[in-house]
Amino acid sequence: MKKKILIGIGAGAFVAICFGIFLLSGAGSTYYYSQIDNTKIEQTGSAGGVINFGGSMDYSYTLRCYDEDGNEKDITFGTSRELKEDAFIRLTVMPIRGVLEWVEVQYDEFPTAVQKEYTAPQ
Repeated sequence: MKKKILIGIGAGAFVAICFGIFLLSGAGSTYYYSQIDNTKIEQTGSAGGVINFGGSMDYSYTLRCYDEDGNEKDITFGTSRELKEDAFIRLTVMPIRGVLEWVEVQYDEFPTAVQKEYTAPQ
């Protein structure tokens, strides 16, 4: 009986460790593309508590984004500063964790399906 319990605990721990590694590795993430619109920014602040669960993310953007196939989705992500108006960005998004990172990219780096949604810079 004790042996079965130990095997069950060991198997559960193994599954939990594998799931944790999967979450931390970024596997299963998807790229989304968007353009900065500073009318969609919201300044966030501490709620006055001891712990700031938002980290140092003082601003929050909710932007219409597109995946590589041109499917649209509204995505909210935090930043520590106001971003450059009309800059093109690529978001790395994971199903459970949300936005892992954002980077500024050039219009030419957008997939063709996404380029159709935006006007090329002059």
